[in-house]
Amino acid sequence: MSRPLLITDCDEVLLHMVRHFGTWLRESHDVTFDYSGPDMFNAMTRANGERPSTEEMWGYLGGFFPAEMERQTLVPHAREALVALGAVADIVVLTNLQDHVREARIEQLAGFDINLRVVTNQGGKGDPVGRLVAEYVANVAVFVDDLAVHHQSVAAHAPHVHRLHMISEPDLAPNVPPAPHANARIDDWREAQAWIAARFAAGLPAS
Repeated sequence: MSRPLLITDCDEVLLHMVRHFGTWLRESHDVTFDYSGPDMFNAMTRANGERPSTEEMWGYLGGFFPAEMERQTLVPHAREALVALGAVADIVVLTNLQDHVREARIEQLAGFDINLRVVTNQGGKGDPVGRLVAEYVANVAVFVDDLAVHHQSVAAHAPHVHRLHMISEPDLAPNVPPAPHANARIDDWREAQAWIAARFAAGLPAS
């Protein structure tokens, strides 16, 4: 008999990222990063008031992953929720990182006693979510991510998957509206665990 499937993002869902990325930018590049806003790239400013180029911004992200990943911290209650949900469901971490960072992400999560399959991805997550649901032959699936664009992608390519919008950074969450293509918005893992468990117990696809 097939089991439910939870497909979850990592940064700002399982691990805090933007606050630590901002600290590193300030320390290493003298760049101010206002992570309270919804637009990550417009949040970077040099001391002279100029914004780095798009190429430079992507370079900063490449400098953070994987070299500075040890700065990241665990989101409260995430590990406990995964343990409880893992008793009844399969769980996969679907993270938008370059493929060469996959092993570093696995080791990073293991350091927090989170030992799960990690799948790296670039671009929209709809197609990989659909492939994972087919691979696991899941009778019901839930997708958790902090970015609205990925909920839109999953809604288009795997509409039967329940979509939960979560932003775990408390300084960022109030400034980002609920993703229009998500089925629910919950920013706390204790509430999220209950919502996901209810979807699993019902065993029905998303409407």
